[in-house]
Amino acid sequence: MTDKFIAFDVGGTKVKHSVILGDGIILEKAQYDTPVSDLERFLMEMELIIKQYRSRHSVNGIAISMPGPINPVTGYLDSDTAGNVVCIRRRSIKTLLEEKIDVPVEVENDGNCAALAEQFNGNAQGVKNFVCVTIGTGIGGGIVVDGKVLHGKSFRGGEFGFMITDRSLPDKAIWHRNGSTGSLIQDYRQFMRLDTNEKVEGQAIFQQAEQNEQCAAILDEWLTSISSGLYNLAVTLNPEIILVGGGVSAQADLLQKIETKLEQMEFWKDFRVPLAVCKHKNDAGMIGAVQHFLIRQGQNF
Repeated sequence: MTDKFIAFDVGGTKVKHSVILGDGIILEKAQYDTPVSDLERFLMEMELIIKQYRSRHSVNGIAISMPGPINPVTGYLDSDTAGNVVCIRRRSIKTLLEEKIDVPVEVENDGNCAALAEQFNGNAQGVKNFVCVTIGTGIGGGIVVDGKVLHGKSFRGGEFGFMITDRSLPDKAIWHRNGSTGSLIQDYRQFMRLDTNEKVEGQAIFQQAEQNEQCAAILDEWLTSISSGLYNLAVTLNPEIILVGGGVSAQADLLQKIETKLEQMEFWKDFRVPLAVCKHKNDAGMIGAVQHFLIRQGQNF
């Protein structure tokens, strides 16, 4: 497929962008800081990138991956929460951009885009029913049933981070707050008495756990939380496979540790589901956004 697209992946700190072919090949890419609270600047930055790319490429459309519950037809973000990107709440970036440019724009939730990327040419290729879980500052993902993304009545399908997975601590009851990499780092910071501005990498926590008993206990509790959420998804949806993405998925023995936890759960043997890491890493949102664009424009991938 030779059609070209401009893709954006809007995150809480960075906006990644690229020129990408319909078959997922990225021709060029870069990123810039996310204007989280200034809508005018948010749109202006996108327009500038689009103009620059179009001076070098003939493109068929603009494909955007963003956080939050997004109507995949209108592009409207129907919520007062969208990570920390305040300026896009209760707005349709699709409509706002199409008023300014002469090519079609399509927008989809970032977790759903990750799932679409894996379905297209990743580790769910040829799979009709699967779950993609992205673990980062929070937890999100996408659900694919009979080959199609399950959006839900109000486009909140796949908002796994809001599942209650631990009632013992009310302020950490939901999966976002006990199973995300962000929650692991927060617990580690408290244990190490680190300043909130001091950068901590998840990999460092895994390494420290091999040498420090208390740090190992923190990691073990986090692994229990992750495993509990994955168990709930497995018994609720009975998918063919669960894919795990996010930066922490690069940790070599993560899935092995999770599987050990799952095997200790009473009914796992009746619902056992294969686990695998996502193939696509930082480019998943852009690849999936293009696949969503093609679906919306009536082209099958």
